[in-house]
Amino acid sequence: MALKTLRATGEMNAGMTIEVMCGEHKVYMDQPKNAGGADLGPAPPELILAAYAGCVGSLGRIIAMQDKIKLHGMTFEVEADYDPDCLLGRETTARAGFQEMRLKVKIDADLDDAGKQAFLDKIEARCPVGDNLINATTLVTVLDK
Repeated sequence: MALKTLRATGEMNAGMTIEVMCGEHKVYMDQPKNAGGADLGPAPPELILAAYAGCVGSLGRIIAMQDKIKLHGMTFEVEADYDPDCLLGRETTARAGFQEMRLKVKIDADLDDAGKQAFLDKIEARCPVGDNLINATTLVTVLDK
């Protein structure tokens, strides 16, 4: 199958607010008020957590439909730990990214616990957001003139 390219374009707005277009959808990111922002949206790292939860949920629906699983619902809790010193430019040996991310999923489906775990394993194997978190993706940054 041919590769599909996704694109997001963004720009700075007033204060710490960043406006990003993802297709036809506008997303605002900001910083909390105690960090100089207006708190008009989540901070960029929080969107990674949201994207992961959204990917798991979307794939849950797709796989349930494909496998004819009666899925009544799913709930997600995603949390991650990072050391903010790197992003703030302070002296640290910590990396800028998350040290660990944890996903807790509750599945309401006509499956026993083993079936729910197998269903979750299948979701994780097919989630592109999770794959990008686990595996190194080549990142190319270019100064646009």
